[in-house]
Amino acid sequence: QVQLVESGGGSVTTGVSLRLSCEISGRTLGNYRVAWFRQAPGKEQDYIAAIAYSHGTTYYADSVKGRITISRDHAKSAVYLQMNSLTPNDTATYYCAAQLGWSTSWTTRNDYDYWGQGTQVTVSS
Repeated sequence: QVQLVESGGGSVTTGVSLRLSCEISGRTLGNYRVAWFRQAPGKEQDYIAAIAYSHGTTYYADSVKGRITISRDHAKSAVYLQMNSLTPNDTATYYCAAQLGWSTSWTTRNDYDYWGQGTQVTVSS
């Protein structure tokens, strides 16, 4: 079993930055990916970014490139999502997810085996 716990969400105003954290615990073997998704009210869950936890290769959705950065810290067993220049369109619940084993697919919900409970980000204008 793998446990994922997100934190760092909150209510902010347009233009500020936030860093979300995903703490990982439990049994994780070999290389695996950790991703961030988000779901706005009434909308489908969207893939944002992923990182190969072992070697740090990153992957981004085109819609967030240049504004959002995913990173990891081995010592803290954590993955981070740095989000800059937030707008109300970023309002959503943000989830981290772990994909155990290696796959050529990593952008859909079904690609991931474990999920956190989510952290809410609300951006007001």
